[in-house]
Amino acid sequence: MTLRNNRVAVVGLGAIGLPVAKNLAKAGVDVQVWNRSDAKAEEAVAAGATRVTKLSDIDAAIVLTVLPDMPQVLDVLANGLRAALKPSDILVIMGTVSPVAVPALGKDLATSGVHLLDAPVSGGDVGAQNATLSIMVGGDADVLTLVEPTFLKIGSTVRHLGPLGSGELAKACNQIVVAVTLTALAEAVTLARNAGLDTKVVLDILAGGLANSQALTVKREKIEADDYRPGGSAVFQLKDLRFALEAGKSSGTALPVTEEVTKLFESLVEAGDGELDHSAIVREIQRRSN
Repeated sequence: MTLRNNRVAVVGLGAIGLPVAKNLAKAGVDVQVWNRSDAKAEEAVAAGATRVTKLSDIDAAIVLTVLPDMPQVLDVLANGLRAALKPSDILVIMGTVSPVAVPALGKDLATSGVHLLDAPVSGGDVGAQNATLSIMVGGDADVLTLVEPTFLKIGSTVRHLGPLGSGELAKACNQIVVAVTLTALAEAVTLARNAGLDTKVVLDILAGGLANSQALTVKREKIEADDYRPGGSAVFQLKDLRFALEAGKSSGTALPVTEEVTKLFESLVEAGDGELDHSAIVREIQRRSN
């Protein structure tokens, strides 16, 4: 298998997509970008990417979609991207979508000779900016071989999990740990504050012992400052938790902690905090503590 060109397109320039595009351009990759709004596209262009205003004008052997969910992926495919993809091209879904939905799309694209990989990421906006994302891949291993050099320019860990949907299933596992850890931190910080302890000292203790985590390292500044500008939003965290519950149901796996944490995130979103960073789960614990 060979690629028809060395170009990579990035569709969707959000908190992850924009730094992915910028890092690829800075690494010398010929990058095309598409985004609905202008400002982020112009920022990618300033880093060396080429903007494409029509999805049908994309001309890249590897296309990375960095979009919130499968409906958005299907929308860009229907509005020009499907027409732009040529036989042997590779479409990569890097957003977090339902593991159940991915194989069906792969089968559909295969009728046109297009390969599909699901490759959701962990590491958040910080990992994307630092090109240290962890990338979980589902799909054909031979196809991954062609995309892996691109992945290694935006991430530090690339793992093949199995057939289509496996990457998304691994991401669901990852998101369980992220959400549960953030909720545990929220409870610990709220307890410390309400009991009159110095939050900074308590967080120092947590960071210095077994309770330390990457979630604490990345989100500590937000939690200490009560500044929950996203980052990864709470509403997307809730979406991911629901995918995890869906996967648990389909595999006969009990997820009692995930069920309770999902309810907390549902309440957080219902309270109007869905667009805040997912570490804002602290707010929900605070609301329940009076």
